[in-house]
Parts: sequence; structure tokens; C-alpha cells
Amino acid sequence: MINDGGNVLDTTGMVSTVDPIAEEGRFAFYERARSENLAPLWRVLHGLVTEEPRPRCAPALWKYDRVRPYLMEACEHISPAEAERRVLVLENPGLPGQSRITQSLFGGLQVILPGEVAPTHRHVASALRFIIEGRDAYTAVAGEKTTMEPGDFVITPSMTWHDHGNESDVPMVWLDGLDMHVVNLFAASFREGYPHTTHPQTRPEGTAIAEFGSNLLPVDHSGKSQTSPIFNYPYHHTREALYKSSRVRDPDYWHGYKMRYSNPLTGDWAMPTISTWLQLLPAGFKTAAYRSTDSTAYVVVEGYGKSRVGNQVFEWQPHDIFVVPSWVTCVHEPMNDAVLFGYSDRVIQEKLDFWREEKGHV
Repeated sequence: MINDGGNVLDTTGMVSTVDPIAEEGRFAFYERARSENLAPLWRVLHGLVTEEPRPRCAPALWKYDRVRPYLMEACEHISPAEAERRVLVLENPGLPGQSRITQSLFGGLQVILPGEVAPTHRHVASALRFIIEGRDAYTAVAGEKTTMEPGDFVITPSMTWHDHGNESDVPMVWLDGLDMHVVNLFAASFREGYPHTTHPQTRPEGTAIAEFGSNLLPVDHSGKSQTSPIFNYPYHHTREALYKSSRVRDPDYWHGYKMRYSNPLTGDWAMPTISTWLQLLPAGFKTAAYRSTDSTAYVVVEGYGKSRVGNQVFEWQPHDIFVVPSWVTCVHEPMNDAVLFGYSDRVIQEKLDFWREEKGHV
């Protein structure tokens, strides 16, 4: 810190070769430059170009049995019609008041009671839904409805009309994950409300999975969207894929059995801005230490266990949610067979050629 006539100036990002004594004689110059919206890079360079990642988001754990009562109470206070989306934001404790679960992504828990409908809208931000509890509720995307069950991974692509409804007799809860903070970084956000509560159905339920879900494509299909045309990946299919994988090979030292959701048109991740995967950790297995530059939000789908995230230990059970920040070492240790769903901004980092990982010794 340098005292400029009573003003304390932060020098934590200052280049180490700058003479702090000489700096005191430069303040008048800095003030004159500021009048033209200019600033000296050498005072902030090391805070902008750091030697390694300095994540602002923190390791965090949300215990579902403690969160759920607040979700149910929210239903007493506000309706989906009034709220548009009845969601409690999962605020990362390192980023309070910013509606971020990690520095780049949104996370929140949405609840819809029997008979309720969340009205139709669309926006540039892409969204994922990962179903936590309930049955026989639906999401309708671009004219096709899909019934959702726990463990299903559902996509709402950018600028597609979508609404949700619950046709069962029990509450439905899911995790919302959105890339809105990435969109807002580029000041590219648009949003529209639909003139009616629901959007007309133009395709029978199951059309997307019938056309694209069997390693086959309609012969006249020519599109190569960056978002998967399959917008519901049912858990009973993905869980079976994990099980089959565990029967034919040994677990990876750092991930167990980890399989990504993919776009059948391109082979890339299922969404262009959010990476998503499902991960089986077999009983008695402990992952080797691992870290990467994508901050990750996890949902526990099955099983009990613990994860060491940096110097913290999170004990988890089904429906719990936890965050592993960028470049923080993580080790998973299940008590029994456990399944984790994860999402992060890895796909963006890969496309920009700055995603990195570090695998600990085994």
C-alpha cells in the first residue's frame, strides 16, 4: 500500500520491478492521465495476469434436507405466475449478491407444485435442468413436450420458447443451470415473453429422441447445431451407460467412470457453453487428486460419501449440491456406489484454448 497525501492506494497488483518510492512522485501524472480515462498498467498488471488461477468463487455445499424446507415455504409466498420462475438462487459464498454458483454460471433450485405452470418465455441464455425430485412434470421446448423424472438432464437451447408444468400430485424440484453471466459479459442478452401461458405443441412427445437418440440421423437432416437436438437425456438410459462402462473397463484414477453428454450431430458437448457429465464412483474407490481450470457444480444423484475440496471436507448424500472452484484440488471418496452430475464452463475454455488440468500422482 502507498499513501498518496492521505489516500491509501492498493499496490497488490503492481509489477514487482516498480520502485515504490519513485511511485510517490508519479501521482500527479496519474491524476492528469485519469482525466483522459487513462491508467498505468504497471500498477495493476500482476492482478490482471496472475501466475495461476485466483478463483473468486469458494468451495460450497448445499445440504438438500436443509434447503428443501425453504423451497416449500417459497411456494406459500409466491406463485410461478407472479415470479415467472419460482427459483431460489444457489449463491456462492465467495460471490454474494451476484446470482452465481461459480464465477461464470448460474445455479438455482426451481419448484413447481401440482397443477402449476411456469409461463412461456425465451432468452439468449441457454439453460439446463437436472431433475432432483418429483414425477410427471414436463418441460416444453420449441413445441415439443418432454416428461421429466429424477436424474434426467434437460436442455433449453438459446432463444427457444419454453414453459414448464406439473401434472402430478407431488412437487417437482430441479436444478437450473444457465450461462447468463457469459451472455452478459458480452452484453448480448435478449429476452421475450410469449403472449400466452403455454406454447402450442407442434411435435409429438418423444420426437427428438426418436430421430436422434439411436446413433442414427434422418437421411435428409442437414443441420449441425452447436446444441444437441436431444433435449432430454433420461436418467435410466445414462445410468445404464455408466453401468455398462463399469463392466468393460477399470475406473479412471481421477474420475471413476465419467461420461459426458454429447451432441449426436457433432460429437461435441451437448451444449455450446456448458459442459455436462455423469460420473460413477464405485464403492471402495477413492479418486486421485485432481484439479482443472473450470469451476464445477456437482449434484449427488445416488450414494453417500465425501469430497475433499482444497482444505475442506464435504460429506454428501443424494440431492446435495457442492462446488469445486477453479484450480482447487478435489478428491472424491464414496461410501457405496455413487453417481454425480456435474456442469461447468469447460466447453468454453476448450474452444478458447485455455482449459488446463492437473492430475495428481497415483
